[in-house]
Amino acid sequence: MVLYSNSIFNVAGVRDRLFVMFLEKVKKPIVGLAPMDGVTDAVFRYMVCLNSRPSFVMTEFVNVEGLARGAVKKIPAFIFDDIERPIVAQIFGTEVDSFYKAAVLASALGFDGVDINMGCPAKKVEKKGSGAGLIKTPELAKDIIWAVKRGVKDWAEGVTLEEAGVHSDVIASVKVIGKRVQIPVSVKTRIGYDKPITEEWISQLLEVGIDFLTLHGRTLKQMYGGEADWDEIGKAAVMCREAGVMIIGNGDVKSMEDAEARTRDFGVDGVMVGRAVMGNPWFFGGDEPFHGDRVQAARDHLKYFEKFLGEHMAYHTVKKHLGWYLKGFDGARELRAKLMQTESAKEAIELIDSV
Repeated sequence: MVLYSNSIFNVAGVRDRLFVMFLEKVKKPIVGLAPMDGVTDAVFRYMVCLNSRPSFVMTEFVNVEGLARGAVKKIPAFIFDDIERPIVAQIFGTEVDSFYKAAVLASALGFDGVDINMGCPAKKVEKKGSGAGLIKTPELAKDIIWAVKRGVKDWAEGVTLEEAGVHSDVIASVKVIGKRVQIPVSVKTRIGYDKPITEEWISQLLEVGIDFLTLHGRTLKQMYGGEADWDEIGKAAVMCREAGVMIIGNGDVKSMEDAEARTRDFGVDGVMVGRAVMGNPWFFGGDEPFHGDRVQAARDHLKYFEKFLGEHMAYHTVKKHLGWYLKGFDGARELRAKLMQTESAKEAIELIDSV
């Protein structure tokens, strides 16, 4: 795990690699772990990759304007371990210049790719014009993609963090160890704002030469309600094939068998899975956990939280994970109730060990 001490964030060494689309090298079908705000932090991703093997993972989205203004508190979102590779840094916002700086930073931190979030439907994100709000401003969306592409290229060609304009507080908080490589740029988005406009919207994104696309089969207005429209994803798959761009479908994938079926039936290169992985780090192996596996997962999650994130995140943020793990066996409800009353990871571990 990438650790930090004395407020210095030590970045994992970057393995020597050429500019090659990492998705072209992974086993098919591609089944990745979707980014989920407040869920896919370093410990959650570590647990997933420890117990099964997604084709790739993404970080929670990180606000580029915050990074540009020196918000060091956002840096822990970029903690990762080599076990998670290939790993993609996901960023969001609206300021073109801030996206450039964030792209250079993500490159310097050794990520395998950088993804632009154009799909988050949260009101606090959308009302500022970011996330899925960018569907309404395609010209701005394209300017952002160009800025990110320029950032990863400039890093590969030798620009320093200082020259790129990365905030001095952020620079002082990271220790960069890695080689100059150009990483892929991707977009994760939805089929429309208040109605599907898949062909119109995706054609705009393909104009600027993204390396791959992840498409969620719902509009912004749908949030996560109703069913994902995979027929719309299929339309985008045809467009992406013609443009030579890889496409990952997203929405309502519930099992590995489901992932294979949707990949085959809708012509995508793979899928990304989110909610089905909550409390189920075994998902990508297709295994069904036993009672003991669930208890051990809760114990391990607490242990890794305390070791890697406890100093930087409030303990209560881990409790939802415990609730997701501990279900489906006698006494689970009572154990969950007691754990919700604990005030530290250490206390929770002791409670689990006493059961």
